Amino acid sequence: VQLQASGGGLVQAGGSLRLSCAASGRSSRALSTGWFRQVPGKEREFVAVIFRSGSATYFADSVKGRFTLYRDNSKNTIYLQMNSLKPEDTAVYYCAASEQLIYSTIYRESSYYYWGQGTLVTVSS
Repeated sequence: VQLQASGGGLVQAGGSLRLSCAASGRSSRALSTGWFRQVPGKEREFVAVIFRSGSATYFADSVKGRFTLYRDNSKNTIYLQMNSLKPEDTAVYYCAASEQLIYSTIYRESSYYYWGQGTLVTVSS
């Protein structure tokens, strides 16, 4: 399984970006897919996840109400729609996936077996 993350860029505070995570080698419907982000000098932190079954989604409190997750099965792609962006959302964003993910472990990097490369999101004030 390979994951390709894209969609990062520079945006002003209050603006929007949509990140994409395209899966190859496996149907995205078979994968629970999450997003993490990392600021230099800090640990990678959980942002959001969409489960493979039922497409249930969960978000970190810091992004709840501003970010949404959805899948396009025809494109084997998961999208992270980011609205009302804040300067503190600036980070490198990574998508990650696993065939076996349980709710109690969604915040752990080690729960995700496959990782994509990062895409940089910069929010200017």
